[in-house]
Formats: sequence, C-alpha cells, structure tokens
Amino acid sequence: MSKSKIVILNWNGEQHLKRFLPSVVRSVEGIEGCSVVVADNGSTDGSLALLERDFPSVEVVRLDRNYGFAEGYNRALQTIQADYYILLNSDVETPRGWVEPLIQCLDNCPEVAACAPKLRFSEVRDQFEYAGAAGGYIDFLGYPFCRGRVLRAIEKDEGQYDDARDLFWVSGAAYCCRAELFHRLGGFDGDYFAHMEEIDLSWRLQLAGWKIRIVPESKVYHYGGGTLSTDSPRKIFLNHRNNLAMLFKCGTPMQCLVALLLRPGLDCLAALTYLAQGHTENFKAVFRAWWEVIGWYQMLKEKRRKVRECASAEGYRYIYRGSILWQYLIGRRKAGELNLPK
Repeated sequence: MSKSKIVILNWNGEQHLKRFLPSVVRSVEGIEGCSVVVADNGSTDGSLALLERDFPSVEVVRLDRNYGFAEGYNRALQTIQADYYILLNSDVETPRGWVEPLIQCLDNCPEVAACAPKLRFSEVRDQFEYAGAAGGYIDFLGYPFCRGRVLRAIEKDEGQYDDARDLFWVSGAAYCCRAELFHRLGGFDGDYFAHMEEIDLSWRLQLAGWKIRIVPESKVYHYGGGTLSTDSPRKIFLNHRNNLAMLFKCGTPMQCLVALLLRPGLDCLAALTYLAQGHTENFKAVFRAWWEVIGWYQMLKEKRRKVRECASAEGYRYIYRGSILWQYLIGRRKAGELNLPK
C-alpha cells in the first residue's frame, strides 16, 4: 500500500483552517496509509494553537519564518516521508472520495509524475475555480489557461471536461505527485516565492520524460485568493516575473525568441490597461517584473543549462501552438473549442 501525505502549507490561515481542515480530516478517515500534515510557515496568528487544540490527529511541521509557497513546501517536504505528496491549499474543501482516485492514478500509471482533481469554486459550487479548473495548458508565448477557464472567463462544470487526460499542468491548490521525483528534480523553484511554481515543476517533469494528468473522478472545492487577491499588485508582479523566468528556463530556443519579440509589447498593453483602470500599482508591477527578470539573467541562464541537459521532446508536446490571447479576445473561444494537444 502506498503511503500518502496530504500536506497543507499554512501562513496566518487560522480562519481557513477552521473552515476547511475538518473536511480534509474527515475525507481521509479509514484510508490506509494516508494522513494529514500542516506545515506552518512561521504564522503569527492563532493557527498553531488551533491545530493543537482542535486537530490532535494532524501532524504539524513548524518552519521558523514565512518562506513563501515554493520554498516553504521545499523545506517542509524534506522532513516528510511518503511515497506520494498531496499538496493542498488551506482554503480547499474536500468531499469524501477525492483522495482515492489520485492515489490509484499514481499506483496504476507508472508514467504519470503528478495528477490533480478538478477544482470547483467553493462559493459557486457548479462553477470551475480560477486557479486550475479541469487542468491547464500554456500557449506558445507562455500564457497559461485551463479547460474551464480562459483569462478571466470561467465556465460552469457541466461534465464537458470529464475525460481523464494528460495535459501541461495541474494546479498547486491540489497537486498530487511522486515524492521521489519531487526531490530528484529539486522541488519547486524557491526563487519564485509564490505563483507559477507548479507550472514550472510540471514542465520540468515533462522535460524529464514524465506525464501530468487530470483525474476528473476526483473533485475539490477551492475558495481561492486566500493569501493574495487576484488584483493584488504583489500577485501581478509574481505572476509576470515567474512566468517570464519559467519561459526562459524551459522554453525552446524558438519559443524564447518569439516571446522576446512579442511579450514586451503584450505586457505593455496589459500594464496600460491597468493604468486606464486607475490601478497605478498594478501598472508598475508589470515593469518591476521585467526589471527583476533582467537582473536574474545569469541565474536563469544557469538554470536553463541544467534543465536543457536532459530535455525531452515530450516536454513540449502539450504546449498550445497558437495564442490564447488572440483566440479569446478576437473569437471569445473556450478551451473546449480549441484544438488542444492530446
């Protein structure tokens, strides 16, 4: 029997733990070899007292400060022994029966490195959730999108994406992966702090010859935005910076060249849109992201060398060869209407 650990990274999330952790604990009752761990990222609220008082069955890993999502998980998972890690956001509600299909996927499919459930929105329960919906792709310019969510257009879940399939990435809000591979590939990129780290890891796993799969028999309900709201300047900065860094690390030479020619103009348009909406800090965040990536040049060059040393063509199979911005803004096309790679 495979040993699985559901690991929730928490930072000042006392209210989320109160609301969502009971469902996680209930959902693993009676599942042999599966247990729940909360890794605390140096919280200063009442999270630790709550865990000690109300959740005695939950193992707690204490980190000395807030290392962010990426490095926080890296450090916590170094201390946690398991065959499979199921990384779960603290604002996710889990019904009974969500864990077993994920474990079965990794047990039965040795070519799959990571898998995930469908994400629905906890506040509108028949609607996909922004962070991952029914699994994701990126386009040739590096823009991520999901089956069930393109840009800010989110669909209802009516079973249209209920086919289990391999794709480019699955959300870090509920990310089930082989522990040995997580460590072998160096885990998340700790320099990212937060955002895009699961897409980056998914890409590196594929470049190493592994597959990423969505398992629609499993579904969970994600609140979303538990730490940073969608329009937070900090979130916009991290998303832009980390997306560019990931593209430079993992993209083909042609992909990087095309992105270098087109992305500055497209990102300027995004920044100007924020400015027109009166979001001055968001406007600045886009340019700060570019400035930091430029400063990372030597570091990214070395990371790219290591990634490309063992790069497999399989790592580019699930990239959508068109532009999702063009498809959506001109044609308002949903992911299900695109010719996505299979």
